[in-house]
Amino acid sequence: MPTDSDNMREVLVETYAVNDAMNQLLLKHLDPRAWRAQLPAARKNDGRSIAAIFAHMHNSRLVWLKRNAPHLRSPAPLDPRRCTMRQAASALRKSASLCLRMIEDALSTASGQKIAKFSRGSWTRTWPAGGTMFAYMFAHEAHHRGQVIQLAHQLGFRLPAGAWGGIWQWDRLWKEQGFTTRPR
Repeated sequence: MPTDSDNMREVLVETYAVNDAMNQLLLKHLDPRAWRAQLPAARKNDGRSIAAIFAHMHNSRLVWLKRNAPHLRSPAPLDPRRCTMRQAASALRKSASLCLRMIEDALSTASGQKIAKFSRGSWTRTWPAGGTMFAYMFAHEAHHRGQVIQLAHQLGFRLPAGAWGGIWQWDRLWKEQGFTTRPR
């Protein structure tokens, strides 16, 4: 019989899998004209474009993978000035899959666990791998999803309700990911 700890690991893994589905939903519905657009008041290098935000999300994942799971072969980084929406969607799917494997290992209690610490980058100290690692990774991307939604709106390319509201339809997202349970 599964323990509460087993259930929590399962729930966190499922939640991280749904995390990238949220990113993909925004990319699917984003007007391509918004991809590199800048706010009129912004100076040339002031603030990130939506392209740069999604590239940053992928490239942050690569840092986490390199520092915490070097045994997993990471995809190439994205150039925020040159990547297309299609390239970003593909890169995010690949890095999400690898981060999911890293989280599964970090939350495992099995012998042979490879991920015991979590380093967010060279600029800060490491943490034990586990729930806080998951929370940081999820919160980082949720923050940037909010930026994308707001920036698209400010640029005049408001996302349809099915996109900005769709990231809150967790039951549907769970089902679309093939999970037989619902969020729990």
